[in-house]
Amino acid sequence: MKIAVVGTGYVGLVTAVCFAHVGLEVAAVDKDASKIETLRLGKSPIYEPGLEDLLVSSLQGGRLSFHTQIGEALEGTCVVFICVGTPQAQDGQANMKYVFQVASEISEYLAQNPRTINSLIVATKSTVPVGTASKIHKIIEEHLISKDVSSSFEVVSNPEFLKEGDAISDFMNPDRVVVGCLSEETQNIMHTLYAPFLKNNDGAWFSMKPESSELTKYASNAMLATRISFMNEIANLSEKVGADIDDVKRAVGADKRIGKSFLNPGPGFGGSCFPKDVSALLTLGDQVGEDLKVLRATLQANQYQKKILLKKIAKLFSIDPLDASKPLLGRRITLWGLAFKANTDDVRESVALDLVGDLIRLGAKVAVHDYIAMENFKRALPGDNLSIIYEADPIQATKDSDLLVIVTEWANYQKINLEKVARLMKYKQIIDARNLFSPYELAKAGWMYESIGRPKTEMNL
Repeated sequence: MKIAVVGTGYVGLVTAVCFAHVGLEVAAVDKDASKIETLRLGKSPIYEPGLEDLLVSSLQGGRLSFHTQIGEALEGTCVVFICVGTPQAQDGQANMKYVFQVASEISEYLAQNPRTINSLIVATKSTVPVGTASKIHKIIEEHLISKDVSSSFEVVSNPEFLKEGDAISDFMNPDRVVVGCLSEETQNIMHTLYAPFLKNNDGAWFSMKPESSELTKYASNAMLATRISFMNEIANLSEKVGADIDDVKRAVGADKRIGKSFLNPGPGFGGSCFPKDVSALLTLGDQVGEDLKVLRATLQANQYQKKILLKKIAKLFSIDPLDASKPLLGRRITLWGLAFKANTDDVRESVALDLVGDLIRLGAKVAVHDYIAMENFKRALPGDNLSIIYEADPIQATKDSDLLVIVTEWANYQKINLEKVARLMKYKQIIDARNLFSPYELAKAGWMYESIGRPKTEMNL
């Protein structure tokens, strides 16, 4: 069985290599010729644990090919997955330009290569608004009618549920596979495609109408985002009332109705999905006259939380964070972590982007470290700022610093010998947005240590 994947970004590349890994013939398409050449050499343009190994093995096995023309990829395929980007538009909805452009190219291919026996299944993996499958069907159908061509096809919704940093595992061992389609024949073909990933958990298969499938994706991300904002608010409350969020989350998570996932407090959510998808769902609600109050509060709470580190820093140095007179002039502050979360090089909507900009505005020199996201951070931060020092060694990044701020929860940061760090820093001060260290252990070692939702310890001079 042969499939095509249009788009070789995060979703598309993971989809392509995982299907190829289980023996399917996969043709992947991207208009970026330089990216295609890189992929043909077995080099992944994105960081994801295990991805490049699967890419290389699939290429060597002859199961995976890369193309710049969609027509080349669609020849002989039974399913084409649309995996192009849907960036947030100015009105808060997903920008569907690239999805509809692919739909038009598919319609042109079908007009020139009509199918009368085996339908072409067009599956959207991109996160798209409710009703997109119907719109894609209309685009293809109207083009075929205009060309006076009859060709068999069906559009289905098949959203992805991949976590950056765990995408390969998520695809290979899915919690669920959701397919929104109208015909039993198409459902059976899609089930056959996913059978290798469902052999240990056939209950993970969910078939429904396309609109339900499209909404499922948004609802899933919105619920997780809401959970993050809720726990951040409980953590902030814990600080005010003398509670310890570590104790609270353990006891709350012991309730089987709640569970332990997504209970860790932090500096707010970022990335390419949660902010965009919650905004898109809010916009959809506004369009149909349904005010989604909880989700509106989720975004408001997250915007507040993304400034929590700046507020803690301002309080520590007794400054006004809005002061235009550069009150942090002469201070050096170190950031550990630039990606929006660990195990990814993605800095989109990262807390570090705004925080570094704020610290520079306040006059500070900022030394930064991340294990894999520094190049992406350089590209994402506007301007060539001389106030930022990029360090390959996290310990060296703390040299002469007044404060260490932990932004991303890289596990390796927990393994660093803080005694070595203390010998390099001006002051033994840490603000930890990921609660990587024990306040009690750091108190014994003489650190000023402030985290999220836990007791603050004072520096022992």
